[in-house]
Amino acid sequence: MRHKILFPLCLIVFLLCGFTTGNSFKQQVEATLRPYILKEAAWALMQEPVTITAETSLRSAGGKHDYYSEGDYWWPDPSNPDGPYLQKDGMTNLQNFVAHRLAMIRFSRIIGALASAYKITHDEKYVKQAVKHLQAWFIQPETLMNPNLQYAQAIKGVATGRGIGIIDTIQLMEVAQGIMAMEGSSAITKQNLSVIKLWFDEYLKWLTTHPYGKDEMNAKNNHGTCWVMQVACFARFTENNKLLLLCTDRYKEILLPTQMATDGSFPLELKRTKPYSYSIFNLDAMTTICSILNTKQNSLWNYSTSDGKSIKKGIEFLDPYLRDKNKWPYPHDVMHWESWPVAGPSLVFGAMAYQNTDWLTTWKQLDHEPQDEEIIRNLPVRHPLIWF
Repeated sequence: MRHKILFPLCLIVFLLCGFTTGNSFKQQVEATLRPYILKEAAWALMQEPVTITAETSLRSAGGKHDYYSEGDYWWPDPSNPDGPYLQKDGMTNLQNFVAHRLAMIRFSRIIGALASAYKITHDEKYVKQAVKHLQAWFIQPETLMNPNLQYAQAIKGVATGRGIGIIDTIQLMEVAQGIMAMEGSSAITKQNLSVIKLWFDEYLKWLTTHPYGKDEMNAKNNHGTCWVMQVACFARFTENNKLLLLCTDRYKEILLPTQMATDGSFPLELKRTKPYSYSIFNLDAMTTICSILNTKQNSLWNYSTSDGKSIKKGIEFLDPYLRDKNKWPYPHDVMHWESWPVAGPSLVFGAMAYQNTDWLTTWKQLDHEPQDEEIIRNLPVRHPLIWF
């Protein structure tokens, strides 16, 4: 009889310890982020909405409400300055039009900061300010953005838009996630929420049916990863279970098996002119996918291919070089090498998933307030608190 009593008591203690540990990790994350959140939210409270309609380019083939950007690594031909641009992989041309991208990054930072501040303070002022920006981008006819990326990452003399431009809207993920974090507030009306979700529904249709979307879905490197990451995020926001299942299948059957080597590295990213940052970026995207799609019935954190590839192995591969990039055994990035690493999602999401204290410690010690625009742009998750 005594043994029958002891067994369930031991089980209860085990479960409580697990809950306490998980809770402790969340408390540590919040304590680490709190000063940064409140500082950025104070800035966000002072910002007026700026959408893509504030600035246009004569080179855009679209209209005022169409997002437009130009490929980063494309330059004028010295022998034919007015002719088609030429590619220099990894070398950013600062003269290309990126005003819409910068506006979207700013929008993402504002919503992420306000949603994070609301989550830790429950102060409605943060939600009310966020609504002003959400209305400008998705609802108000004068300033809204059309739900497509048909003219993203254009190249002068080569293309009016490209599928790889879809990567630009990773910035909208923390907008969708931020809305979910603030959804319980009375400051967000059901009508506004309905219109915003309809916008994301329309964008998902474009992402999954337009040739550019299909091209990006089938990309073999980080672009294919980011297509899945975005679609998964927006599908969760709009409760599109069919697309959530599609993304789960693509992660298991396409992304992990074809992009990761058995040692946890990403060979396609290591071949680039920025192997360090591209490896970080792809791992950040994959861990974010796992965070979005993981369920008790279908745990992506515990999923492994038949030859042993897993997201845990990916974090284990990169972790030593996040702690000390001087140990990086591959070529250095041609640009922005000095600005990496920063406190990205792979370590904090991985630490939470596996209760790994070492990864959490490394994440705490890294830069939580990067200033380099290239780094800010390539962080798919800048406000991890709203993702828990």
